[in-house]
Amino acid sequence: MNHSEQRQRTHELLQQKGIHRALFTNICSVKWLTGFAPAVQLGPNYFAGAPPLVWYESGHFTVVVQEGQAGSISHLATLDDCDLLTYAGYTIEQPIHGADRLREALVPLLRKSDGPGAIGVEEQDTTLLLSQLLDHTLIHRAPLTPIDRWLVPLRAVKSAEEIQKLRDNFALTDIGHAAARRAIQGGAGKREIDVWTEIHSAIQQAAGQRVPLGNDCVVGYRSPNNIGGWPGDLVIREQDNVIVDLSTVRHGYWSDSCATYYAGEPTAEQRKLHKTCEQALDYAISLIKPGAVAKEIDQNVRQFMRDAGYAVYPHHTGHGVGVTGHEEPRIVPYNEWVLAPNMVILLEPGAYFPGEYGARLEDAVLVTADGAEVLTKHDKSLP
Repeated sequence: MNHSEQRQRTHELLQQKGIHRALFTNICSVKWLTGFAPAVQLGPNYFAGAPPLVWYESGHFTVVVQEGQAGSISHLATLDDCDLLTYAGYTIEQPIHGADRLREALVPLLRKSDGPGAIGVEEQDTTLLLSQLLDHTLIHRAPLTPIDRWLVPLRAVKSAEEIQKLRDNFALTDIGHAAARRAIQGGAGKREIDVWTEIHSAIQQAAGQRVPLGNDCVVGYRSPNNIGGWPGDLVIREQDNVIVDLSTVRHGYWSDSCATYYAGEPTAEQRKLHKTCEQALDYAISLIKPGAVAKEIDQNVRQFMRDAGYAVYPHHTGHGVGVTGHEEPRIVPYNEWVLAPNMVILLEPGAYFPGEYGARLEDAVLVTADGAEVLTKHDKSLP
């Protein structure tokens, strides 16, 4: 898994734009270009001088990371189009100061650069340290051109390698949902956090390693907002529903999926809403095909819920997924993105009655040449 297709597509884009040198500083760009998988649960590496970086020059990529982070991408150093540049972070031989070590590693790389034209920079994610390095080493020779979000359209269309990583993640959330259903059905008296613990344990046991887990585990009577949120100590009662929305992060890629479960026999109102969400999700999936426009899908699914007599949900109808949990194309009212094959999209209609009950169902779909393939396999049916 070396992400060579992503780098080739980036090279072609930069050549078309007349950019022969570029600095990628956005963590999503770095993950997409290299397969770098940061430790999400632990946050930024506190030994590093900056987040991982990618320097591009005339078709060649150099990944710059603190040496303790290089393990998952060490193979890149063996590839023709890529080098791996590391610098010391943790040490007992000298004071820990990642910024100094990063500067020492980057200055020779930047100073030997002699490509023509402007240098592309993801400015929004460039630290003060990196700005100063660019000023001191390159600004006198080349202007800087912002390239923020240039990779976003490329990231929306997944490679075969990326699709396999996503499938692996969706398989984990399917396991999590099976655990959620077991924990909640007949589970009156448990708390939200008890259910979440069972979900997370099942996922990590199946993966054989630590797996970061988001998003929601919310009992229906939670007030004032029962749409989503971290699990807490609210007790699940006999006729409560629980919305469980799960994202795992593995190989640097995210999954997402949602279902609504019931502690006992659902009420007539809960059944009606759940069935409507099932129908709305099926309808949304039927709209997915190349050439479909994001905002039109959103409008149609919202109207479906309106026609069924429910208030329009206040969140997106769907979104892309990849190196982050929310990517383009966003299925929202303003978005004119046109769907294309190999995009992966989550669809999640719902309706909510804060303090009482609610429901949301979510599937991931792969846009195919003539429609959609459902990638998530979790059981979303009523008990």
